Amino acid sequence: MQRRLFTSESVTEGHPDKLCDQIADAILDELLGQDPESRVACEAAVQPGAVHIMGEITTRARVDYPAVARQVIRDAGYTQAAYGLTDGCAVSCCLHRQSQDIAQGVDREDPMENGAGDQGMMFGYACRETESLMPLPISLAHGLAKRLARTRREGWIEGLRPDGKVQVTVAYESDRPVQVQTVVLSAQHDPQVDMECLRREIRHQVIDKVIPAALLAADARILINPTGRFVLGGPAADTGLTGRKLMVDTYGGYARHGGGAFSGKDPTKVDRSGAYMARYIAKTIVAAGAARRCEIQLGYAIGVARPVSVMVDTQGTGQAEDARIAQWVQSYFDLRPGAIIARFGLKRPMYRATACYGHFGRDGFPWETVREEDCRALVRAL
Repeated sequence: MQRRLFTSESVTEGHPDKLCDQIADAILDELLGQDPESRVACEAAVQPGAVHIMGEITTRARVDYPAVARQVIRDAGYTQAAYGLTDGCAVSCCLHRQSQDIAQGVDREDPMENGAGDQGMMFGYACRETESLMPLPISLAHGLAKRLARTRREGWIEGLRPDGKVQVTVAYESDRPVQVQTVVLSAQHDPQVDMECLRREIRHQVIDKVIPAALLAADARILINPTGRFVLGGPAADTGLTGRKLMVDTYGGYARHGGGAFSGKDPTKVDRSGAYMARYIAKTIVAAGAARRCEIQLGYAIGVARPVSVMVDTQGTGQAEDARIAQWVQSYFDLRPGAIIARFGLKRPMYRATACYGHFGRDGFPWETVREEDCRALVRAL
């Protein structure tokens, strides 16, 4: 029986790159809350003692950008000077309006005919490895990262700081996950912490609470703070930047990625809305029983409403030919950006919540709620 290992990663909200994603999406939420027609492409960078906000924004909203950034910093746990960043940091803004060359291709008299905000390709994926129809490695990695952050916020483990990273390796047999082979967890901590005590507490409060004992291999490697020390972290150790955790945001590397980041972009940017739609379609196909695994690709041209390509790959698990399912997708779903925005209600503030622990596989996001009528329509078509 063929055996293979696959590894996925997640990070906490205190990771410097994720801090930037949260700042960008918090700004987007503020803008959409005042002006749903805002056009936003916002980037952030963090370093010791400073935040830089950059990008293109066209809006009628009036937002205190530094105040938004400082609130995110507080919420992520950067409240002490020893961490290298606090809400008293310097905040610089370099923002200008979106290019009119782009606007004339995107905005139409009929919003449903609005063109895509950029060219590009987006992927969506779903599989039957978990109840959320996500791959098991990234699902476990997110669970561990969220639990680690919660133990810090709730004070269940003393001496933790905001930064943290998790990595999970799952063994597969015949393309089915069978056990967790390795867990790597790095938690930032105060300098006076007793490392062996910290490791015991993290094993008990985090790993054993998230990964069922039956799923851990008998010889599983559990590596907690493997360097022996993780005091300097967050922006004090690594400059953060939006869009650098693409695999964390999506499927943990288990499916392909079109290359476009999500955070800080309004939904006319198909990097975001197209990826959400691709996930919904893949999840519908798997939820309907038409395949055990499914990857979708959508391709768009800037200023053009309908996609230039639609690809379905069920990786040999489909109940019908991939070309037939792809034909149904194109005939059944309206894949124009305006229609995707309307279907999911994407012009409202909702994006900061997506900026940590993945955009997929979580309750509360409209692209994760599969409609029964869509499943029934697929079953009838096949």
